[in-house]
Amino acid sequence: MIASFQKNWKHYLQEALGLAIFMISACFFGAILESTNSPVHHAIRNDMFRLILMGVLMGITALFIFYSPLTAPSGSQINPAVTITFLRLGRMCPWDALFFMLFQIAGGVLAVLLMQVLMGNLLTNAPVFSVITVPGKYGTTAAVLLEFVIAFGTMTMILITSGSETQKKYTRNIAAFLVCTWVILAGPISGFGMNPARSFASALAANMWTAFWIYLVMPIAGMLCAAECYLWYKKSANKRQYTKGKKEKILLKRN
Repeated sequence: MIASFQKNWKHYLQEALGLAIFMISACFFGAILESTNSPVHHAIRNDMFRLILMGVLMGITALFIFYSPLTAPSGSQINPAVTITFLRLGRMCPWDALFFMLFQIAGGVLAVLLMQVLMGNLLTNAPVFSVITVPGKYGTTAAVLLEFVIAFGTMTMILITSGSETQKKYTRNIAAFLVCTWVILAGPISGFGMNPARSFASALAANMWTAFWIYLVMPIAGMLCAAECYLWYKKSANKRQYTKGKKEKILLKRN
């Protein structure tokens, strides 16, 4: 534990800073776009246009986090579900995974608390409530399914593109595009959690825990399921390649 901390403490801080930046952006833009006391909200009366604008702004924020030298060296996971999945895949050690998650949570919580102080009622009052993630008008079941689907889809994209020499340079760009897309599509239905630390930070600051289990369980379940499917696919592909190579050797011997 001590050795891991001494070696990678900078990466832990980068994870905290990464989610802090994301939550600062979410709080600021969420408040000025959706608070009924915001002049921007009254200036932009079209709900869909505000939602699209929010998605674009959060996608740009994600892109900044993924590429910034302040946050990128850690891998910019900024999500315990991603960290747990990488632990399952053997891409990081247990102590690093633990510290990543603790710092992600700390960064998110501190960011929301700071924004509450700076923005006051604009952020804390209805309908923003410190940008909490709660089920939308279609209820809990729709939120459960959608949180699983977006987590599964995002992790599948990450694993497929990052495992390809020709596609891995696009992984961060696609991930940022997905953040934008999920804000627009999933926001009205599930609140777009996909990140237990992000949802916990808002829930703790607002002291509102409505259906919080969804945003804790489903992102992890979705991403772990994606990892298992990916491992199965790789194993099957390797088996097919081995069988093909074995058949080719037999044919060569016969000839």
